[in-house]
Amino acid sequence: MGSWFSTNIVEPGKLPMFLALASFVLTFLITRVITRMIRAGRGPFRNITPGGVHIHHVVPGVILTLVGGFGAVGSGQHGVTASVCAVIFGIGAGLVLDEFALIVHIDDVYWTEEGRQSVEAVIVATALAMLVLSGFSPLGVDSLTPDERQNRATLISTLVLNFLLVIVTLFKGKPQLALMGTLVPFVAIFGAVRLAKPTSPWARRFYRRRPKSRARAWVRAYRHDRRWDGPRRKFQDLIGGTPDPERVGR
Repeated sequence: MGSWFSTNIVEPGKLPMFLALASFVLTFLITRVITRMIRAGRGPFRNITPGGVHIHHVVPGVILTLVGGFGAVGSGQHGVTASVCAVIFGIGAGLVLDEFALIVHIDDVYWTEEGRQSVEAVIVATALAMLVLSGFSPLGVDSLTPDERQNRATLISTLVLNFLLVIVTLFKGKPQLALMGTLVPFVAIFGAVRLAKPTSPWARRFYRRRPKSRARAWVRAYRHDRRWDGPRRKFQDLIGGTPDPERVGR
């Protein structure tokens, strides 16, 4: 195990990325445990409300993210400083994305249905970070051969084509698949060629005069939600807690 870690993580300079990912996930999980204890009125933890103002943990999260991010950029990929900055960045990012829904809605929606967006954002960010850690690079440039890199036409066309696929996938209402497509070449083609989600900008623009396509999109969305909505909600509840039936603050 030690030899594998040294060969695949330390020597390629991936240790800061590994530490950032580990601290990010641990911070999110620990934060969720603490907030659930606060919600239940258990343990020594309480909301921080100096002067009656509720200080959300996204505030120290932003500060830590800035400190760790700028420190990591200035320290390079190796050394103790880079590792420390990576941990600081991971902790800050975990605190920020744990309240991602608050940033989107500009409101305290932590324990509401909208608050599930925070859990989804953390899952997507974790998956992308794991892809980067495993060797993928944005748009798959590292997967090209030296001859392909020398051929500028091939390189540019590959990047442009993949970028267009990502844009189409995004407009079809599939942001997770679009993000994956920026790291893994041509993954976005699956989202680009399939039917758009019925509420997406693509469906509103191109399915307006195509009732059959619009109906198929609604049927597919209904079947997908019926099959996966229950397991997805249970998984989100397991990680982030069950939302309140009514919208209340923490």
